[in-house]
Amino acid sequence: MTTKETPKKRVPRKPASKSAKAKSKPKKGVATSRGWGRKLWSITWKLALIVMAALTIYSIYLDQIIARKFEGQKWHLPAQVFSRSMALYPGAAVSHGQLIAELKLLGYRKVANPRQVGEFSASKTKVDLWRRPFLHPQGSQGEQRVMITFDGFGVESVARHDDKRQMAVFHLEPVLLDRMITGDGEDRLFVPTEKMPQAIVDALILVEDRSFYQHHGVNPFAIVRAAMVNISAGRTVQGGSTLTQQLAKNFFLSSERSLIRKVREALMAIIIDFRYDKNEILEAYLNEVYMGQDKSRAVHGMGLASQFYFGRPIAELTLPQQAFLVAAIKGPSYYNPWRYPARAQERRDLVLRLLMEAEQLSVAQYKAAVESPLGLRKFDKPVHQKLPAFFAVVRHELNQRFGNALLQQSGIKVYTTLDPMAQEAAEKAVASTMKQLSQRDKALQVGMVLTDKYSAGIAAMVGDKVPSYQGFNRAVEIRRPIGSLVKPFVYATALSQGNKYTLATPLKDEPITLKNGQGKTWSPQNVDKKFTGQVPLLTAFKRSMNVPTVNLGMAIGTSAVATTLDKAGWTDKIPEYPSMLLGAINGSPLMVAQAYQTLADNGRYRQLSAVTHVLDMDNNPLQGAGLSSSQAIDVGSDFLVQHAMTQVVASGTARRLGQAFPGVTLAGKTGTSNDSRDSWFAGFDERNVAAIWVGLDDNGKTGLYGSSGAMAVYQAFLKNRAPISLRRTPVNGVVQGYFDATSGAAMERDCGNVMALPALAESYHPAKNCGEPLSWWQKLTGG
Repeated sequence: MTTKETPKKRVPRKPASKSAKAKSKPKKGVATSRGWGRKLWSITWKLALIVMAALTIYSIYLDQIIARKFEGQKWHLPAQVFSRSMALYPGAAVSHGQLIAELKLLGYRKVANPRQVGEFSASKTKVDLWRRPFLHPQGSQGEQRVMITFDGFGVESVARHDDKRQMAVFHLEPVLLDRMITGDGEDRLFVPTEKMPQAIVDALILVEDRSFYQHHGVNPFAIVRAAMVNISAGRTVQGGSTLTQQLAKNFFLSSERSLIRKVREALMAIIIDFRYDKNEILEAYLNEVYMGQDKSRAVHGMGLASQFYFGRPIAELTLPQQAFLVAAIKGPSYYNPWRYPARAQERRDLVLRLLMEAEQLSVAQYKAAVESPLGLRKFDKPVHQKLPAFFAVVRHELNQRFGNALLQQSGIKVYTTLDPMAQEAAEKAVASTMKQLSQRDKALQVGMVLTDKYSAGIAAMVGDKVPSYQGFNRAVEIRRPIGSLVKPFVYATALSQGNKYTLATPLKDEPITLKNGQGKTWSPQNVDKKFTGQVPLLTAFKRSMNVPTVNLGMAIGTSAVATTLDKAGWTDKIPEYPSMLLGAINGSPLMVAQAYQTLADNGRYRQLSAVTHVLDMDNNPLQGAGLSSSQAIDVGSDFLVQHAMTQVVASGTARRLGQAFPGVTLAGKTGTSNDSRDSWFAGFDERNVAAIWVGLDDNGKTGLYGSSGAMAVYQAFLKNRAPISLRRTPVNGVVQGYFDATSGAAMERDCGNVMALPALAESYHPAKNCGEPLSWWQKLTGG
């Protein structure tokens, strides 16, 4: 039986109270607020992640930039160019006065008794020297104290101060002439931290960043402190950047003022501090910091700043000078000591006071330091030498011998042959003489080359009457007829021909007419338009007579003369025409210097050079192409030509030079081209060979002879740099001969009317009985 289910009764719900409704349904504003909060939080942490990711990626990017800079080549260090290193040894052709002048040029201090490196004392014949350590091309040279003694010929001895032992050779450090900077205009001398004076390091940290060794690249407390000070002052009076931040800015950033740059600077500073040792950061800063402006060159680093402000190595600076370098960092232009000396000294004294307050200086040391002058170098004394003519030759030689990519390398050291004292004397001689000659013609110009007789190096070069002018280099680039400067090579060729010629051989001095292949005639004339019939070879030479020279040259052949000149180092093609015997050969002072260097060097040709050694950044020598050398002229024949050249100065066309330096043996030869267009002189003392040209760029007539133009420059040079008399040491194969003054025949010493002249032993066969017929008894006994 089925039962029917009774339906349940629905109980009606009570209406919710207002309060319950309020609890169960949130307000619309609250819901919106919570929704926006969740969204804002979601966006914020997502953005934070994005920013952190971007910052991480950017930091990795900055880290790579920093690593490349720090672990690679921090700077392109300009090539340093040095002068020759003066060598002192027994017999060296260096006088007492020349050594003292060199020491002063190097910045040595003269004292009563040397007590430290960089000092010397001097008496009339001795110099007590405490030499600095330096890098020599053949190895590092330590500091050393020596006693150098002089005699009338130069250096007599060099002895160690401690044990009195004699030294075979002693070198002075070379002069740093210049640095060949790149296009960025930055110049610096790298100094490692261990060679930096500790007082500079201490003062730098004390003044610029006291918490350098504690912070991690950025110092928040310093930033806040600086901000409060600047707000209080109403202007920027204090910075909060650490040394690491300053380094980051100098290395990688511009000087613009912006928040973005400051953030980037801070990031880089943190990365640098994390990656690198504090001392490495400090070394980078000390060599990077901007320290002033030397005309177009930006002076960077303490090493170069020491030379720029004080003209001496940083290791030799006094404490007040070291303090000034730190003081100048704040504003090199504002504290320029030459323009604002009071301002610069006040800033220096502040640094000294901070050192005293930090107990790094005693009160007595502080008082002594602040009372000392700044001790600056003379402003008109350049930090680097202006040597446009010489540096042009150096660049060319580096390119030829070492390749054109050499100067792109960082930190190379180029050692040259330049003698700073010879260069200074040459420049003074050119300036003073050309000032006088310009009264005749203001357009007159000059080219001058000096070589070192012993090393065959270019000792000095001037390419313009304004030596510092950087333009056309007349010492190298001109090509002008050399006139009578060719004659020594004509006579050297003749004297080399065995028994044919001696210094006494008579030469025809009679009219001569020569015809060329085109039928044109040429009749050479002597300067005085006169003929003497015949003259001894030596007389023709010292008077620079044209006709006897042409007769001699035609007898031996123009081809033979051209060969001699070519072997002596003449680089251009030599025209083998009769006129070449009187100097119708175009050349430059450098070419003449090369040929006369061969004459001065006992007939030995050695290719002139301006560069001796090149070292790379690690001070390893670089190998370049070698230089040519050969015996060009027989030693005996060359000795006779040298003797003839001394007679040119003693009583020939250059006798005014001999009169200016009595008692000094000099060798020389004057030269004048046709119509007195070119004035030439070439000659030498025991140390230097000189070749000088004076003329007009437009090849106009000057009215000058060799003796009145170019020789005047040489004479002025020797007044600035006292000559050393030639040491006429006899050579093998040369004897003292006696010759009849009329016939030139070889005679015995006791014969009458004879002149004493050096002669080649192989060609000197004196006539017995003074050339008189032998008696029957002499014939019987064999004379």
